[in-house]
Amino acid sequence: MASSMLETRKYTFTVEGETEMWYLNWLKDMINSEDQRKSNVSIEVKVQQSPIDFVKKITKLSTPKVTHLCDLESNIKEHSDNFKNVLSELKNASKQKNIQYCLGYSNFSFELWIVLHKINCGSVCDRTKYIACINKAYNKKYKNMREYKQESEFKKCLSQLNLSDVKKAIERAEQIMKEKKELDCRKIQYKGFIYYIDNPSITVHLAIKEILADCGLY
Repeated sequence: MASSMLETRKYTFTVEGETEMWYLNWLKDMINSEDQRKSNVSIEVKVQQSPIDFVKKITKLSTPKVTHLCDLESNIKEHSDNFKNVLSELKNASKQKNIQYCLGYSNFSFELWIVLHKINCGSVCDRTKYIACINKAYNKKYKNMREYKQESEFKKCLSQLNLSDVKKAIERAEQIMKEKKELDCRKIQYKGFIYYIDNPSITVHLAIKEILADCGLY
């Protein structure tokens, strides 16, 4: 079926940084270039750390559902409080416009999700240690996270990926969360959201899997 005849499904994300935005834009392009897709996708991404600020500008009619991608960062009080503040904003934002505001979190950072496209990733002691995992997964020699997060370098990593890698990342993320449940790890319930404070844990894959499934690609 010609792409112009396919339904276009719209998804909206708010994200903490540019790497998440670049990834989602890449995902959109990959899906829309897949011959076997059942629909096209439009993914609107806004770099916006405050869900409350974002929701003030939208309506339920135009944007009934939003997913916020964010990082837990660490278990120190400052980062834990910041994360809980985001969850509070998600809850309040949903009430203000009566929309569905979903959470996709990474513990400790979005780099966990990027690594999972290529290899499994166990526990790390802090978010800066993901650079070793990135180098291993993508055969790179980045000295630090700043170097890796340059747009040209990040997109070089994306150029090594395809939708099969995305599906592998989903499977690895699901295995991580399955193990969290089986090991009875420390689960937190706050403002209607559930997350694990033991690294690694992740729910970014839920939104990505939904998009692929909607398009008949999962």
